[in-house]
Amino acid sequence: MKRTPYVPAAAAAALLLAGPAAAQAAAGPAGAAVRSAPAAAHPAAARADVDAAAAAAAALKKYPGYVESLDQDGTVWHVNVVGKNGKSNSEVLVSSSGAASRANQDNDQDAGEYKTLIAAKVAAAKAMKAALAAHPGKVVSLDWDDQNDNGVADHWSVQIKPAKGATRDVGIDATTGKVVPADSGNDSGDDGDNG
Repeated sequence: MKRTPYVPAAAAAALLLAGPAAAQAAAGPAGAAVRSAPAAAHPAAARADVDAAAAAAAALKKYPGYVESLDQDGTVWHVNVVGKNGKSNSEVLVSSSGAASRANQDNDQDAGEYKTLIAAKVAAAKAMKAALAAHPGKVVSLDWDDQNDNGVADHWSVQIKPAKGATRDVGIDATTGKVVPADSGNDSGDDGDNG
């Protein structure tokens, strides 16, 4: 009796696109059953969506210092990290799998420019956590702000996308971790005071 190798529909489609040589290689010896590759070998299965907190942690692991800002562009997070000495500034890219790579670095910074960020009692991770506690959703961006906007000095501006509704800006005091008036200059136009 002749056996026919079993090929799952997804594998068959892949083999069809790859051509006859790939189909023959995948079939193996005559009569051998073809098994699909483990899930980790498939890029779609290996992808893990990284949230803002995980992106910040991955960036700091790659380049220790202080997160100054982060935002997501498609599946890639752009995390701006100020070095521990305040004299360097790096843009770290974090992929959807959590892999971090340095995009560029400037080692000629004025350390005084970042002294309030470095001295802040509430770091980026704690600011995101406080913003999400006040307004559940997903953090889509975070920015350090020491420009005394809205009469509030040294705060974080956190942009949150709730499960339903418009993106909102949430201000977090850099000393107390409490919600303060948000910077109205962010993209969403929502001042964070409603709902």
